[in-house]
Amino acid sequence: MQVEIEEISALEILDSRGNPTIEAQIVLSDGSRSRAAVPSGASTGIMEAVELRDQQEDRYLGKGVLHAVNNVNTEISDALKGKNPYEQNEIDQILIELDGTLDKGRLGANAILSASLGIARASAKSQRIPLYKYLKTFDTLTLPMPFFNILNGGAHANNNIDIQEFMIVPTGMPSFQESVRAGTEVYHQLKQILDQTGHSTAVGDEGGFAPNLRSNSDALRMIMDAIESAGFEPGKDISIALDVASSELRDGEEYFLKSEYLRVDASGFADYLADLAEQFPIVSIEDGMAEDDWDGWRILCDKLSSKMQLVGDDLFVTNPKILQTGIDSNIANAILVKLNQIGTVTETLETVRIAQEANYGVMISHRSGETEDSAIADLAVATSAGQIKTGAPSRSERTAKYNRLLWIENELGEEVTYSNLF
Repeated sequence: MQVEIEEISALEILDSRGNPTIEAQIVLSDGSRSRAAVPSGASTGIMEAVELRDQQEDRYLGKGVLHAVNNVNTEISDALKGKNPYEQNEIDQILIELDGTLDKGRLGANAILSASLGIARASAKSQRIPLYKYLKTFDTLTLPMPFFNILNGGAHANNNIDIQEFMIVPTGMPSFQESVRAGTEVYHQLKQILDQTGHSTAVGDEGGFAPNLRSNSDALRMIMDAIESAGFEPGKDISIALDVASSELRDGEEYFLKSEYLRVDASGFADYLADLAEQFPIVSIEDGMAEDDWDGWRILCDKLSSKMQLVGDDLFVTNPKILQTGIDSNIANAILVKLNQIGTVTETLETVRIAQEANYGVMISHRSGETEDSAIADLAVATSAGQIKTGAPSRSERTAKYNRLLWIENELGEEVTYSNLF
């Protein structure tokens, strides 16, 4: 008997910042059912798919998603009921054509993704396999190396640090389980150091600490101290990665670091980042230049692409066409992948495929406004992306992803390998 989509419904729920988001529930004709919740970003690219907000100021300060919920309960439900849920490509194409816009702004990328991801998860349940096996694109599966955001600045924190994310990367650990242990131990050491030096141990949106420090270099030195205090060797056991979020720092044709009173052009900013990489064991820099500064990206790539990973997030916004332009132009050498930047499972997988075929690195990512939904953990394993970024090892919406990966590692045993890219 052919399994069909029997019911699609949605609800307005809360994300980790206390803002509304959307969660869809899918019911199949064989009784299989699932839910999928959609995250929301704070630092967003101008070319991202558009999440639909109600703009009703007297309700959730204008951030409600009742229109998106209604779109799932009406148009999307009507279009997909009775369809074969296993035909993910067909499902997603129906959603894209139903919306009819380039940025998914009519129905809302949040509404579209909730249905797309929910149907994929329901189909996996129907076939009695985990989501990572249902979506897998390789015969062999790989667990990703985690990038722990342990110190926040920029748009993710109310402090004076310019760089948005300071991450630690367990580059010398033999397994995912040991990487989680190492990252967590450094995180707790950093908390102790901050407390002992009279700094705030309050955390930002992604669970990283958000102290006021004199400079970005001070933040890096404090992280180095935490790595060593935890008994690890910087650059060998644990390295550092940055998400600069440079679009937030661009002021006209220049880049402005408020904490250091530094104003420079793209060449000067590339020199600044190269200097940090000389001083500290930095293996990856995300959004080192602004999303619309492709000339600046060329300067940065000429200077650093042979030495480290340069990741495009706002630059590529998980869009296969924009990514292909970047590949053709030798811009960056890796991409950050976020489901809600593009809006469907199929387009996300296509973006990953294009990146991997071009030997670009792939890092699966959360958003700053998250939910307990752990689908990106399965996506990272399904695509053998090799890297995942999902915040600090604290706050349940972050640890849900790490805990899901720990269970996958336990479940697969010797069937899965652990990625060590650096």
